[in-house]
Amino acid sequence: MRKLALDVGDKTIGVAVSDELLLTANGVTTIERVGIRKDAGKVMDYIREYDCDTVVIGLPKKLDGTDSIQTEKVYEFRTMLENKLKSSGMSDISLVFQDERLTTVMAERILIEADVSRKKRKGVIDKQAAILILQGYLDKLAFQKKQQE
Repeated sequence: MRKLALDVGDKTIGVAVSDELLLTANGVTTIERVGIRKDAGKVMDYIREYDCDTVVIGLPKKLDGTDSIQTEKVYEFRTMLENKLKSSGMSDISLVFQDERLTTVMAERILIEADVSRKKRKGVIDKQAAILILQGYLDKLAFQKKQQE
């Protein structure tokens, strides 16, 4: 089954999904934030649409590994999503965190190298960050699988 990744920000949520072979991450969309309940509901729509069994949530720790204000907001979003999944009979969906330190910086560099204008970058940077979060998770899964062989 596919994996879905989220880059949860204050104004938007970047969304990416894996291919069925769990090799590559692809950008899906950027959700404009309207409220934590509705935002979680939209994420659930993507879980259903892409038939995902796992949601990988980028965890924005500080560079020294400690929690930030944004980290607390992401924990709160995860709790809301988990509760909505349970109440909708989707409690079998796994919610996992993936360290996302520097993903936004890396996403910005990728978009600059692709010669995306500053105005357009603003609209897709969270989606690009979600791709990087998911690709890191998929690479970790592949590495763990190889170690077990």
